[in-house]
Amino acid sequence: MKGEEPWDYVVRLAQNKAGKIAHLNGDSGIILAADTTVADQDAILGKPQDSKEAADMLRGLRGHAHQVYTGLAMCRSDSNNMVTDLCVTNVPMRNYTDDEVQKYVESGDPLDKAGAYAIQHPDFHPVDKLQGCYASVMGLPLCHLKRSLTRLGVSSKMDIAAKCQSALEYKCPIWQAVLNNEPLG
Repeated sequence: MKGEEPWDYVVRLAQNKAGKIAHLNGDSGIILAADTTVADQDAILGKPQDSKEAADMLRGLRGHAHQVYTGLAMCRSDSNNMVTDLCVTNVPMRNYTDDEVQKYVESGDPLDKAGAYAIQHPDFHPVDKLQGCYASVMGLPLCHLKRSLTRLGVSSKMDIAAKCQSALEYKCPIWQAVLNNEPLG
């Protein structure tokens, strides 16, 4: 919706997805939906339409920080109880070169990514010294997922924070605050 803030946008999209699936699902399963977007100042950056737009987005993000917003919506299909959560990650981009942008765009990878990049790309490495949720920038903040499950009354003994950090090879500075329901950012 025009003029919608990025945090409202991703939560609304996640809620719509979860609601539609819950309506179609007759059993008592748990429905999870998520949506992620990149925002640079006032602009929400979706997936680029073509290589030129991808290169323009990457040049626009270069050398400064932007935000990645991931909204989660979770519900039981047999109830009207929906839990939402939001992860906001400040993402500092390094000052990569035009040649790096061109090579990355030619790989085709940025064409299906919001903001035209993947933080986990093995060659491009666009991000410089992230201090937030790496998993959220990839699309699903697992500690926020566990927190939402808890709010829905579902418990898990799995140490999701340790498994996430091990799998991503990233020492997350916010996992404990998320799981303790502390305010962030």
